[in-house]
Amino acid sequence: MKIKSVDELIKDFNLFVTTERGFEGTASSDLWIALREIGDGKPVVDRGLTKGSIVAKTSFDPVEAVSRLRSEFSKHPKDFRWIYRVIPIERTVSTAIQNIVETAAELSSRIRGEDSYRITVEKRRTNLRSREIIEAVAAGIDRRVDLENPDWVILIEVFGKITGISVVNPKSILNIPKELAESSTRSQESPPLDDERG
Repeated sequence: MKIKSVDELIKDFNLFVTTERGFEGTASSDLWIALREIGDGKPVVDRGLTKGSIVAKTSFDPVEAVSRLRSEFSKHPKDFRWIYRVIPIERTVSTAIQNIVETAAELSSRIRGEDSYRITVEKRRTNLRSREIIEAVAAGIDRRVDLENPDWVILIEVFGKITGISVVNPKSILNIPKELAESSTRSQESPPLDDERG
């Protein structure tokens, strides 16, 4: 499936991926193969609008896609060498405070009264300030804020004229370096097997 331009894809993407600057092409290929491996017959992947970024369109629900990619990574970690983070994007809107606030409020309706949340803003090619976005979105969400251990994360990814928004469980974001570090720590903490010869 061929996309005319990155600008066309950026309006309809549902995965945002980070990689090492200069390795966008390799990471794009790795992501495309990984999406095919998890069952997506027609994934579309291209370099993002900034260095070190990739955007993709998967036929899966983006949260489900990340879950499947995490499983694939656990089996074949070397295939994700140049993929750093995979972030699900549930909705895209034209970049404007009002659009972001309305969409974030709509998606945040899934946050239960006893649950907590954190707003994470990452922005590129925009003059909007992160604090401006956070304060506007938070004003419309009557839930408890927890910056360290939230039940939900409101993700706001600004890409110039387009903004991607998601409200997800923190585990719905695949952070490869973090996964590798945690795996290494678990391996080091595992007790040695008893030698029961006799």
